[in-house]
Amino acid sequence: MIQRKQTLWLLLATAAAVLTFMFPFATGEELVEKTAMKQNTEITAGSSFFTLLLTIASVGISAIAIFMFKDRKLQMRLSLLGLLIAAGIFVLYIFEMRKLVTSTPALWAVLPLLTIAGFFLAFRGIRSDEKLVKSLDKLR
Repeated sequence: MIQRKQTLWLLLATAAAVLTFMFPFATGEELVEKTAMKQNTEITAGSSFFTLLLTIASVGISAIAIFMFKDRKLQMRLSLLGLLIAAGIFVLYIFEMRKLVTSTPALWAVLPLLTIAGFFLAFRGIRSDEKLVKSLDKLR
């Protein structure tokens, strides 16, 4: 249901996670292993295998959670799982950034934060809907 506000938050999380494949989180220089030369590099969602897997999982969970609007409890659990995965992705980005000799966060470093915010706000919206339904059941 597109008219629910949590669906819009989940769409924001999905879009931000997809955009992390195209835009860098940080840029910097890393040392080439067998030489003393430095090469310019960008950290994106596809930079490391683990970050790639977690980002794909985050996109999948948010897309699935959008269509689980009839089962609010499952949607709430999926949003919470997506929130934890998005926070883990952000931590992985920070660790990858620390591996670089010189690093500068890019403007697009806000995308993982938007993913986290989208999942959090969706969770809050789903929880408030669940409380509203429970309170209406008590009145009957």
